Amino acid sequence: MKIAVLPGDGIGPEIVAQAVKVMSALRSDGLSIEMEYAHIGGAGYDAAGDPFPAATEQLVKESDAVLLGAVGGYQYDNLPRPLRPEQGLLRIRKGLGLFANLRPAMVYPELVNASSLKPELVSGLDIMILRELTGDIYFGQPRGIRTLETGERQGFDTMHYSESEIRRVAHVGFNIALKRGKKLCSVDKANVLDTSMLWREIVTEVGQEYPQVELSHMYVDNAAMQLVRAPKQFDVILTGNIFGDILSDEASMLTGSIGMLPSASLDANNKGLYEPCHGSAPDIAGKDVANPLATILSVAMMMRYTFARVDVAQRIETAVRKTLQQGLRTGDIAETEMQKIGCAAMGDAVVGSL
Repeated sequence: MKIAVLPGDGIGPEIVAQAVKVMSALRSDGLSIEMEYAHIGGAGYDAAGDPFPAATEQLVKESDAVLLGAVGGYQYDNLPRPLRPEQGLLRIRKGLGLFANLRPAMVYPELVNASSLKPELVSGLDIMILRELTGDIYFGQPRGIRTLETGERQGFDTMHYSESEIRRVAHVGFNIALKRGKKLCSVDKANVLDTSMLWREIVTEVGQEYPQVELSHMYVDNAAMQLVRAPKQFDVILTGNIFGDILSDEASMLTGSIGMLPSASLDANNKGLYEPCHGSAPDIAGKDVANPLATILSVAMMMRYTFARVDVAQRIETAVRKTLQQGLRTGDIAETEMQKIGCAAMGDAVVGSL
């Protein structure tokens, strides 16, 4: 298993270091894991003047999977757009063809009280949000800022999806639903957007190939409301890039902390980029307080989806669960000061639970 490790910026190096501890422990147990490091985001700009340096691009193309921390930092906010850390993330997704972004939102029994919602609303919650990742308004052209004849400046972006882009991610969604609760809710804004009208039409067509899966459609504003009203009605949520970005962050708070949410971004052959859903959190970087569990759980997703080692994935997930059962918490999920431990200590605890 050749894994490219890209720590990135902010808390990225701290949380990735804990995931590397887990992979090193698995390697000591006989799993064939090879890791090589490279820069991305602000670290890429600092090292090579590019948020996605050529050396990093070469490494990730040669690797079987990629583990990424987070990108971004206040010190990069005034760079030209092409040089900002976030462009590195967009370019690696596009360059590797990572069109399917899987973001599970699951509430561990031990963390029911960490959610801002009532326990009865989130207890037993297990949702998979599938976000299309390489199309939509984030990549559409033309885009920019222009000056109108009146002298007023205007910003503009273009939302578009091709039929083939919608069809391929829909197939992924239905196949995931077949292995879960056999329910898929496609989220769009078809009452306003032509792009969403096509999205709904194509998803409906693909759904006819999966009669075992119950397909429903929901407008994105209603979906946002339903996620906090009755989240357990959902099994698999399929949606586009911008809606998925927003809804998956909302869903993260159902679980108590975005620090608990892993993600997988897959190509057509299940080669994947694995990263926590949260950002670089520069305000807490270097303080040993970040939650590394989302990054460790991203390694579990890597084992499940890219390497088809469900047994190893379950072992990692069980270790995280056992660690939580011991009452160990980072600050974002702690109910009392007595429970609090640091980022590195949490990594050590999960390795101990392995």
